[in-house]
Amino acid sequence: MFRKRIHRKHVGDGELNITAFMNLMVVLVPFLLITAVFSQVTMLELNLPGGGESPEDVVPPPIELEITIRKDRLEVGNRNDPIQYVMTTIDQKDGKHDYLALNTYLQDVKALFPDTLAATILAEEQTSYDDIVQAMDAVRLVEQKQEKEWVQAELFPQVSLGNAVPDTRNAEVSP
Repeated sequence: MFRKRIHRKHVGDGELNITAFMNLMVVLVPFLLITAVFSQVTMLELNLPGGGESPEDVVPPPIELEITIRKDRLEVGNRNDPIQYVMTTIDQKDGKHDYLALNTYLQDVKALFPDTLAATILAEEQTSYDDIVQAMDAVRLVEQKQEKEWVQAELFPQVSLGNAVPDTRNAEVSP
C-alpha cells in the first residue's frame, strides 16, 4: 500500500502592507501640527453671583468697583457710595474707548485700596465682545517695567460680568 505523503508548504512571514496607513499619516500629522499652532486656549476665571450667604456674615469691602461700558464712554463707580456713585468718566478717544486711561485710573484706585481684588464690568446690550475683553484686560492687569523687562502685575483679578442699567444721561425726555 501506498502511503500518501502530505506535503505542507512552509508559510513564511507575510509582509504587511502599510502604504495606506503611511499615506494617512503624511496627511494627518501636518494637519494636526498646523491646527495646534493656531488653537490657543485662554481661560479667564469669572466670578458669578452666589447665594447662600446671610447678610450678617458678609462684611462689605471699602469699595465695590464697577466699570460700566457705555456706547460713548466708560464709567468707573463705587457701588458702596450711592450718593457719589460715579467716581470718574472716561470719554472716547478717536471714536474708541480709552482703555489705557481706564487702566491708569485703576492703578490710582488700586494704590488707595490695595486689598481690594474684585471688580465688576457692566456692559450695555450692544457692547461688542472685543470691548468687553479689552475692558477685562484693563481691569485685571497692568504692565510695569522692572529693570529691563516688562512684567504684568495684578490690579483687580477677580472680575465679574453683568448687564448695565440703561443710560439715563442720554435718554430723551418725551413731552
